[in-house]
Amino acid sequence: MAGDHTLAVMPTGAGKSLCYQVPALARDGTALVISPLIALMHDQIRAADAFGIRAAALTSADNNRAETVERLRRGELDLLYAAPERATTGSFRDLIARLPLALIAIDEAHCVSEWGHDFRPDYRLLKPMLDAFPDVPRLALTATADKRTREDILVQLGIPHDGLIVAGFDRPNIRYHARPRDGVPKQLAALLAEQTGPGIIYVQSRDQADKLGAQLATGGRPVLPYHAGLDPDVRARNQAAFVASENMVMVATIAFGMGIDKPDVRFVAHAGIPKSIEAYYQETGRAGRDGDPAEAWLFWGAEDFSRARRRITMEVEDARQAGERERLNTLAALVETPDCRRALLLRHFGETPPESCGNCDNCLNPPKAVDATVVAQKILSAAFRTEMRFGIGHLTDVLAGRETDKVQGFGHHRLSVFGTATEEELALVKPVSRALLARDALRADEHGGLSFGPAAKPILRGDATLEVVLTERRRTRKQRVAADEADNPLFAALRAKRRELASAAGIPPYVIFHDSTLREMAAARPGTLAAMGELSGVGAAKLERYGAAFLEVIEANCESA
Repeated sequence: MAGDHTLAVMPTGAGKSLCYQVPALARDGTALVISPLIALMHDQIRAADAFGIRAAALTSADNNRAETVERLRRGELDLLYAAPERATTGSFRDLIARLPLALIAIDEAHCVSEWGHDFRPDYRLLKPMLDAFPDVPRLALTATADKRTREDILVQLGIPHDGLIVAGFDRPNIRYHARPRDGVPKQLAALLAEQTGPGIIYVQSRDQADKLGAQLATGGRPVLPYHAGLDPDVRARNQAAFVASENMVMVATIAFGMGIDKPDVRFVAHAGIPKSIEAYYQETGRAGRDGDPAEAWLFWGAEDFSRARRRITMEVEDARQAGERERLNTLAALVETPDCRRALLLRHFGETPPESCGNCDNCLNPPKAVDATVVAQKILSAAFRTEMRFGIGHLTDVLAGRETDKVQGFGHHRLSVFGTATEEELALVKPVSRALLARDALRADEHGGLSFGPAAKPILRGDATLEVVLTERRRTRKQRVAADEADNPLFAALRAKRRELASAAGIPPYVIFHDSTLREMAAARPGTLAAMGELSGVGAAKLERYGAAFLEVIEANCESA
C-alpha cells in the first residue's frame, strides 16, 4: 500500500491473494498478476467475481482477449492475470505501458530461483519487465521458500532485503502422518472409509492414477483420476466435478492441485514420496485452507528414495543436484523421525518451533525407537562382501545363515558375515534396510543391485548411529469437524441451499460461502440481513447476492424446530 517492493512468504491458505487484491482496489489503476498456471488464474477470477472484484486474464485459453484488452484500456479491470511467457513479450509491455498500474504481483515466486523446488526459466525474464516500471510496486508471493531461495528471489526480482516479510510456515490445523507402504490400495481404502470430505491422493505415474482410482472407486466413494495423459475434456470434467463436490476424491499426479483453490479439502495423501520437502509442504498445504481440521498422509517405500536419487543424477543439471539431494535427505528424515514431524518441517524453513506440536502422529502416539547401528553395519558389510550385486532379500538369507541354492551357488555361505545376525536382529533387517536406502547409505539400481551412498562409511566406522522406529503405530484418532451435518440439521440445510445456488450459477459451492461461515450462520441464526452481514465471510457483495436465500432457510428451520 505504501508503494514498497515486497517479497511475502506466507503459508498456503494464509491469504496471499488478499495481499494484492486489497491494494488493487485501494490504489489507482489495474493490478497485474503474473501467475504460472491458467487453471489457477481462472479459479482466482471466479473467486474475485464473487467478491465483486473486476478481474480477467490474457491467456491462450481465453477467447475473449479483444474484449479484455478493451476493458483494460477503459480502466474497467481491477486485476489482470497473465502467464510469465506472455508478460515478458514486447507486445504485452507496450500494452501495459499506456496504463496506470496499481502494482505488479508475481505469484509462486519461488519459480524464479534455481535453488527453488519448481524452477521455471520464464520467471528469470521478468526483471527487465519489472524494471521498465520502476515506480510501480512489485509484490512477490510464495509459500515454499527456504532461506537460500528467499535470498535468490530478492536478487532475481530486484526487491530490497528490507522488503522481505516471512509470515511463518506453520499450518496448525493440518495433522501429519507418515507410514511405510504396506499394500497401499488397502491402506488408502481404510483412510477413505474413515475420512469424510473432499480429498486428493497423489501418485507417481499416470498408470497408477488410473489403476488406483478404479480400485478405490469400488468402495462406494466418488473417485476420479487426473493426469496429463487424459483427454483434455475428460480432465477438465473431472477437475470441475471435484471442485464442485463436497465428498469427492481425486487420484492425481502432481499435474493437479496448483491451479485449484478449493478451501474445503479435508485430506491429502501421498502414495509415494513427493519430489522434495518443499513439494510436500506445498501439496499437503492444499488441505484445510478454510482453517478447519485436515489431515496429511504419506505412505512411503525405500524404493521411492532410490528412484528419486536416480532421477536427480539423470535429469537435474549439475549445478542444482546438491540442493535437490539436500531436500530429499530432509524428506527422508521427515518420514523416519520418531520425533515431531511438524517441528522438523518448520526447522527446514528456518523456524524454531517447539519440540512437540501435539498434532502429528508421533506427538499423539509416541513411537518406540531403537538403536539399530549394529544391524546397519552388518547389512552394509554383507552388501560389500557380496560385491554389491544382490538385493536385501539375499543379504537377509546370508546374515541369517540360510544355505539356499543361491547362497551356496555363489559361495556366500563361506563369507565371514554368514549367519552373524541374531533372531532379534533379523526382525530389524527390513526397517533398517529401508532406513539405509532412505538416508542414502545404500543405493539400489533398477536391476536390484546395491551400492554405497555417502552416508555408508560413517555408519560402518561407527562415527554415525542409525535409529529406527521399531513398531507400526496404530492410527491416531480421526479428527472431527465440529457441528457436522449429522449433528446439526440447520447446517445441513444451509449446505443444501449452497449446493442448489452453486449448481444454478455454475460455480463451486465454496465460492458462495465456506463451511466455517455456514457453521457460524447455523450457530448465530441471524434474523436480518444486517445481522448476517456481521458474520465472518459475509461481505457486502455476497450479502446482496445470497443473503435473502439463506435467511429463508434459517427462518424455515426455526419454524420447524
